[in-house]
Amino acid sequence: MNVQNIHAFDRSSLAEAIAALYAAGEPPAELRKGVIALFRNALEQGHQIAREALEAKRGGLACARYLSHAEDELIRAIHAYVVTYIHPAPDAATQKRLVIAAVGGYGRGTLAPGSDIDLLFLLPTEESKWGERVVEAMLYVLWDLRQKVGHSTRSIEDCLALAREDMTIRTALFEARFILGDEVLFEDMRTRFDQEIVSKTAIEFVTAKLAERDRRLTQSGRTRYLVEPNVKEGKGGLRDLNTLFWIAKYVYRVRTTAELVEAGLFSRQEYQLFCRCEEFLWRVRCHMHFVTGRAEERLSFDLQPIMAARLGYSARAGLASVERFMKHYFLVTKDVGNLTTILCAALEERQTMPEAVIDRFERRSTPRKKRVNSQDFAIENGRVTVTRPDVFERDPVNLIRLFWIADRNGVAIHPDATRLVTLSLKRIDNELRSDPAANALFLDILTSHHATEVVLRLMNEAGVLGRFIPEFGRVVALMQFNMYHHFTVDEHLLRAVGVLADLESRRKVEDHPLPNEILSSLADRRVVYLALFLHDVAKGREEDHSLAGMEVALKLGKRLGLDPAETETVAWLVENHLLMSDTAQRRDLADRRTIETFAATVQTLERLKMLFILTICDIRAVGPGVWNAWKGELLRTLYWETEVVLTGGHSAVKRDRRVAMARKDLREALPNWSDLDFEAYAARHQQAYWLKVDLAHKIQHAKLLNMTEVEMPAPITDIAIDAARGVTELTVIAPDHPRLLSIIAGACAASGANIVDAQVFTTADGLALDTIFISRAFDFDEDELRRANKIALAIERSLLGEIRLQDVIAGRRDQRQERGKTFQVPARVTIDNNLSKRFTVVEVSGLDRPGLLFDLTTILSKLELNIGSAHIVTFGEKAADVFYVTDFHGAKITSASHKAAIRRRILEKFEPVNESEAKVA
Repeated sequence: MNVQNIHAFDRSSLAEAIAALYAAGEPPAELRKGVIALFRNALEQGHQIAREALEAKRGGLACARYLSHAEDELIRAIHAYVVTYIHPAPDAATQKRLVIAAVGGYGRGTLAPGSDIDLLFLLPTEESKWGERVVEAMLYVLWDLRQKVGHSTRSIEDCLALAREDMTIRTALFEARFILGDEVLFEDMRTRFDQEIVSKTAIEFVTAKLAERDRRLTQSGRTRYLVEPNVKEGKGGLRDLNTLFWIAKYVYRVRTTAELVEAGLFSRQEYQLFCRCEEFLWRVRCHMHFVTGRAEERLSFDLQPIMAARLGYSARAGLASVERFMKHYFLVTKDVGNLTTILCAALEERQTMPEAVIDRFERRSTPRKKRVNSQDFAIENGRVTVTRPDVFERDPVNLIRLFWIADRNGVAIHPDATRLVTLSLKRIDNELRSDPAANALFLDILTSHHATEVVLRLMNEAGVLGRFIPEFGRVVALMQFNMYHHFTVDEHLLRAVGVLADLESRRKVEDHPLPNEILSSLADRRVVYLALFLHDVAKGREEDHSLAGMEVALKLGKRLGLDPAETETVAWLVENHLLMSDTAQRRDLADRRTIETFAATVQTLERLKMLFILTICDIRAVGPGVWNAWKGELLRTLYWETEVVLTGGHSAVKRDRRVAMARKDLREALPNWSDLDFEAYAARHQQAYWLKVDLAHKIQHAKLLNMTEVEMPAPITDIAIDAARGVTELTVIAPDHPRLLSIIAGACAASGANIVDAQVFTTADGLALDTIFISRAFDFDEDELRRANKIALAIERSLLGEIRLQDVIAGRRDQRQERGKTFQVPARVTIDNNLSKRFTVVEVSGLDRPGLLFDLTTILSKLELNIGSAHIVTFGEKAADVFYVTDFHGAKITSASHKAAIRRRILEKFEPVNESEAKVA
């Protein structure tokens, strides 16, 4: 479908309608209203035609080109109206001397429904009062139509002078397109711009545009695999395609993409790939703008299912329709990256590219010696390249060896070599996959001490990694449709390996002293690297990804040359990669049964070490703000407690000693306290507190609890802003009682705050020390602090009985959350008497929402249950809360009817109720 096939904008009918209005002799104010109404109607009709065509034919570029064409016609109609009725020209020659040109994105002849309209009003060198009045009148009409107009009024000399100084203006003029006026004047500007600026500044332009791209991607996220990508500004998005085209046009002096084939930059197939990428991205962008009614560029979670349905995606085995759509989206952005690589290769030959390094962020004290012991490769200008065009045809192992050489020498890969790799991917077949030399080289790359993550990512971008490890290829560009994971599965796996490499190189010693110490004691480091690389490799299948991943590990370990014991350990780690995180965050670590159960699964100290390292790397690679000091403390506690069991009580650091060390650290952090005061304070805490809480929070708690020694007329609340995690922390100290957590949760619900995490302790003298984490609502700390103070006040008033929570919360019951419309999380209730010797463990999971914790704790209270400990965890949109409870006599819940009532009452709080998802153990 092209613009000609869409109904044209009828400018002549519009002119006749305006003439009829003037002939009717209406007052000037009424005339203007009528004219604006006619223009608005024409604009709306144009958008409606474009929308219908998009939905019928699914043509993104055709829609964008028609919107641009309709805008051209509208501007011509407005100009005709102004020069006919508002500011008639003194003569025909004067009227023609004004040029109106589209610049920027509009200049390319494509507009999204919500795009800005960028215009250049070009005037002759002599002063033109009439032209300026026409420009002003046209702008007022466009503003009345609520169009977002970017404009400039300049002479040719102004254009050239500003283009020399400002790269943004230069780029906009580079895209200039004639709409109406003196075409000779416009072509004069274009010719001088090309001869005086473009022809002399190719290197300057390329350098500036690549630097601009770097800045943009730093802001929007350096990876293209963010699960809520920006279609316009994100990596691999439309702006990257534009940048690619700007640079190519500027250097090769062409005006259309098709001419780049004749110039030798793209092959015919690569040009077709460029067109397919551009069409897909424009289709998505136009749909997004029409659906939202605004210039929405972020492909957010709530939009993704809508886009999947509009673009015709359906569910297939293991993958929802939205996940198939997003996988296609990420593969398109990957193709954009490949096209950029091709461009860089050409620019390299023309010497318009700066020298490359394999990893600009890699920190190394001394440079490595660059050595290539192969006739097939050479290092030129800091890049490894091929010495002949048939290196991969003669020896397909070279497809792996190229990346091995880059890693060992710390050099980038020449774009020509990368391009040859992509053309040779079919040579990665079963024969190469079974080749011992190729597998040994890959294992060397995976366990390298150099730039592991960077080289693996280069292999992935080139398509080598997914073909050499087909199981990895299945998760390339695969997103998980949830709010917990920030990246696609392949990106998460590569980042996890990168975190491990950072730990091993001791780049993060201050964050992880224990893991750094443990890593150096591991018997076989490559087992951990391979397990981490594979831990989520079976995502997107119908079966459980941990079990399916174990099967992958058993096959791949043998293929890569690991012995049977190593392979079995990798498979065990993959199968159990969630066990330590789940136990640390959702179980009571002070309960002996928790540690014994966990130790029985782990069995050996070596496995415990490896699982500990893998868990830290996995959590840190999920996304920004997911890892925190509290999770680190929980994992360390679980590690030390399990080590005691596995070593028969001969732990490297026994529990009593760890408690003593924790007390000593706090004592040193409170130098102004007397020994007597500190000992009295320390006695208020139980052993679990010293093992689970990090030092920063211990210091904060000490200062707060010290206030209760003198007088405590009211509850004490404290606020801390955690911008990195996107949460606000509220600490509450009050006399303990069974409904305390419920009241705190209710006060948060009444204030519209959503609890995403909680830590609950009770002192020996009967005070509750509860820390809750709520979702952040404001970007600026000052605004968030004001909100947090209001919530803290609501908590205090609720605890004093000044607020009736049920009445306040009732007013919020009908407020639906957007995530409830976007995500489907089945509700599950598990009631287990085997996980603890003293308590019945009630596990609840389902769609998170404000007020959920209040509802759950209120239900438990009404059922006459006492909460011994609560473990509140949120994984994006999914709440996973665990309560250790007894009846009011301190006994476990054994009655089948009581268990059924608990299950039924809890499930009633989730919509829809799904009884089949509940179970009793």
